[in-house]
Amino acid sequence: MKVLLDLFFTFARIGGLTFGGGYAMLPMLQKEVVENRGWATEDELMDYYAIGQCTPGIIAVNTATFVGQKTAGIMGGIVATLGVVFPSLVIISVIAAFIQNFSDLAVVQNAFAGIRICVCVLIINAVIKLWKKAVIDKGTLAIFIVVFVGSVLTSLSPIVFVIFAAGAGIILKNKEVSKS
Repeated sequence: MKVLLDLFFTFARIGGLTFGGGYAMLPMLQKEVVENRGWATEDELMDYYAIGQCTPGIIAVNTATFVGQKTAGIMGGIVATLGVVFPSLVIISVIAAFIQNFSDLAVVQNAFAGIRICVCVLIINAVIKLWKKAVIDKGTLAIFIVVFVGSVLTSLSPIVFVIFAAGAGIILKNKEVSKS
């Protein structure tokens, strides 16, 4: 029961303190799930995040479900999911009741502009951390470049890029194994 409560409150804090969606949540997920709690490794978190992008639903919710399930089974997945969405439901309900009254205020518009900048910085920090763990040789750099250029120049679904990268990773690692 303690683990379930810990999952709920950890993911509720993550869900309540990160703005900007799933990408902005990544640094906090990495710190809490990997560094502080040890519920997943950095590689596992990257895998959950990648799978969360190409499955239906919100990336952060999917990632919370994966981490919760790994930590405490099906009930852990449910509790972590409820934890990450609970603050949003409460906050959105309160904001929805009052947003029309305040959205035209300059202070509100300026606050949102500042929050967007902060979210960009948090995403860049997360990308740098992920980069250091994921792009480790020429092969992974090649996969990165192809996926990056493809995602910038086309409107293909992220699923296509994940499948391509998975296939390329299998091929690259099989070549490494056969060389040794």
